Formats: sequence, C-alpha cells, structure tokens
Amino acid sequence: MPERNSALRIVALAHSLRCCELFAGLAPADVDAVAAFAVLKPLAKGATLFREGELIEGFYVVQRGAVSVHRVSAAGKEQVLHVFRSGESFAEAALASDTGYPANARAVEPTALLLIPRAPMLDLLSRRPDLALRMLGSMSQHLRVLVGLLDDLTLKDVETRLLNWLAKRCPAHSANTACIELRSTKRTLAGELGTTSETLSRTFARLRDAGLIDVAKSAITVRDCSALKVRFARLLGE
Repeated sequence: MPERNSALRIVALAHSLRCCELFAGLAPADVDAVAAFAVLKPLAKGATLFREGELIEGFYVVQRGAVSVHRVSAAGKEQVLHVFRSGESFAEAALASDTGYPANARAVEPTALLLIPRAPMLDLLSRRPDLALRMLGSMSQHLRVLVGLLDDLTLKDVETRLLNWLAKRCPAHSANTACIELRSTKRTLAGELGTTSETLSRTFARLRDAGLIDVAKSAITVRDCSALKVRFARLLGE
C-alpha cells in the first residue's frame, strides 16, 4: 500500500508540473523524476513563504492560488514585483545564488505550491543541459516582466500608471469596452502600481467620475477603451 500511495503521489505531482511551461514537453520520465523529489506546500492566505535573504530551499511551482513576490523599502513601502498564479514557476534564479532569496513571497489567497528542492534539482540539471536551457528561458521571461515593471513605474503619477495597466488589458481591435478581471486584491494591485490602497481608490473614483470605468469587487469595466487610451496619451504628453 505505501508503494501504491507513493506512485499515486508522483502521478498527481507530475500532472501539476506538466501544467507549468518550464516542464511542459519534457519526457514523462523526466517529469516523474522531478515529481519524485517535489514537496507539496499549502499556504493560507496572507502566509509568508520566504523573506528576502532567507536560506534558499529551492524554487516553486504554483499548483493553485496566487503568490505575491515583493520587495520592502527601508521606509517600509512594499513594491510588488509580480503575482504568480497556477502553472507559473518562480525563484528559479535562486538556485544559482548563495546569498538567499532576493525578495519576499506571500500567499495572497489560499495557495498550494510545489517546492522543487535545490540539491536534487541541481543534480538533475548537471545531467540534463536541455532542462537548464529551459530554466534560463523562464528566468529571461521573469526579467522581461521586471523591465516592464520598471518602465511602468517611471510613469509620472498613479493615474498614468493605472491607465497604462488598464490600456494593456483592453482588446486591441473590435470591441470598445472591456471587462478586466481583478485576479488579486486591490491592495495587491496598488502594490504593483507602486502606490497605496487609499490613493488607488481615489484614482478609481476619478476615472469613474470621468465616465471611463466602473469598479466592482472582482472586475473593472472599461466603458470606452478609445477614450481611456486618449486620456493616457494626453497624460504622457503625446
């Protein structure tokens, strides 16, 4: 019975790994090899996964839920770097570091993660350079996200940053309205935009009063994508 339970565990974890781009397309035997040493970690909403500088255990794959990876300034201000969701991996770069995790991670909703421990993963990578190249590709994608975040944060004010965030999620063609799902809390979105919840709420109210958006608990409806983009361009001075 224990052997059967172990086999079922590997099958279940392997299924979760195949849903992650990092492992998608790998031979079943390779995915099973990772699943054999992966560790399932449940996290309650608000629970801390790791803090900046803490000893590196490995990297993570989100099975379900969402994790905010963020930095905290000396003044205590939190800046969200990215919110990782089901099927995404993060902290891969930490495998090659001895200085600890470079940021903090916290569950923003009830979450289940797969911890991919450092030592057995590095051993596997030493034997599988193709998998190492996949991990480089994943880290490059994370770098592009950070570069995009840096570009967004150079925008001069919160309204401009919020309009930019909304405009990116409006359809490129046809429909001139858009319903944008809020997949995290408004507090988390405020962190992504480099502001406070109170300032974000005031900015929402200003755009709502201008007839551009409607805000519900879990979604934002853009009434007129064209008008929103015009306002964004005007704030940029274009």
